[in-house]
Amino acid sequence: MTIATNDDDDFRTELVALIPHMRAFARTLCNDRAQAEDLAQDALARAWASRDRFEMGTNMKAWTFMILRNQFYSEKRRAWRQVQLDQESAERTLVAIDDPASPLALDELRLGLAMLPAEQREALVLVGAGGFAYEEAADICGVAVGTVKSRVSRARRALHAILEDGSYERDGAPAGDAMRAILADAERLSVVR
Repeated sequence: MTIATNDDDDFRTELVALIPHMRAFARTLCNDRAQAEDLAQDALARAWASRDRFEMGTNMKAWTFMILRNQFYSEKRRAWRQVQLDQESAERTLVAIDDPASPLALDELRLGLAMLPAEQREALVLVGAGGFAYEEAADICGVAVGTVKSRVSRARRALHAILEDGSYERDGAPAGDAMRAILADAERLSVVR
């Protein structure tokens, strides 16, 4: 349990006062009330999570609108890769993986990722498992886009070499938990710093 500071109270008061403005701005961007509500809520959550990066006394409205706008465009960039699920088509094409080696291969990937330098692992997990665009990963990491691209490229090469050599050590974790562990790492890393 954390104790709220005066700065947190002041921040919360200012942020709550901006909620109607953020909802209105989100509606102008989305043209869909439900999507706008989700966008505003996500932006508010990101603003709260990043409150230590905000300097009290500066323009909070501009800061939160920038977060909301960036969130909107990030979702738009991601949306072109997504298509609506056609239930009939999915039922005809989805096949259960019955290869017993699949969980082991995924666990080897998890173990290989753990051997990478932190910066490379972070970039690769955000882009690969987290599904973030390079620009989003750069914002999260606080580095240039080119730096993220370079880290991802080096991480892929190093991971390939690790998996080819089999130079990872088993840690005793269940192989079936590998995907959950990788996605949890992506979620943890995706919090804006």
